[in-house]
Amino acid sequence: MKQYEAVIKTMEENGGYATLKYLYENALKVPGVEWKTKTPYASIRRIVQDSRFFFKIRPGLWALKSYKDKLPSNIIKMIEESKKPIEQTFTHYYYQGIIAEIGNLHNFQVYIPSQDRNKPFLDKKLRDVITLEKLPNFTYDTIIKNIKSIDVIWMNERGFPYAVFEVEHSTNFKNSLNKFFELIDFYTKMVIVSDKQRRRQFESIINSTIYREIKNRVIFYDYESLEKYYSNPFQFKHFI
Repeated sequence: MKQYEAVIKTMEENGGYATLKYLYENALKVPGVEWKTKTPYASIRRIVQDSRFFFKIRPGLWALKSYKDKLPSNIIKMIEESKKPIEQTFTHYYYQGIIAEIGNLHNFQVYIPSQDRNKPFLDKKLRDVITLEKLPNFTYDTIIKNIKSIDVIWMNERGFPYAVFEVEHSTNFKNSLNKFFELIDFYTKMVIVSDKQRRRQFESIINSTIYREIKNRVIFYDYESLEKYYSNPFQFKHFI
């Protein structure tokens, strides 16, 4: 069996579609296939871009052309949504899920607020991509209470927050920055994820006097860059 046939077989067994993560975990286990490469994940990413057999639904989610009319209803809905303007297609929860999966890829413990966990992400729910139900008691209760609504938190192996992320689609960034301020005494990376067209607005707010102590610690990451990393993380040296 050839490598591309292994990818097709893996997708067929999953209903005609799969996330890249699913392919990484399962296509390499198909018997009778030799992956004589040090970068099998890169081979899988190359294979799914073969338009003879596959098509992309969203970054990180691919399907078989031969199954286009036989896919589950939730996947068909995603295909229909992909034809809409980007502001309607890529939701807040979609980006939360991408950030969570990147955190898992880098072996962090991943937390998402309980009120978001039943929201949809690709072919699953956000609860399926977290590894922490509750934040560790790494500091005072008041601080944990104030940060537990942050969209995504990556915790390191010692139980401290390595990075915090807020997805800002339309609000004015201040609520997110106020949450970040709670972690000023920790060596935590702080990331705002938003549309690149909102960078100027972000810079205007982060330059306000009240945020001067965290100004140089908050990173602005646009949607496009996030999707590129998620689709092919191994071509980058660093994420943040």
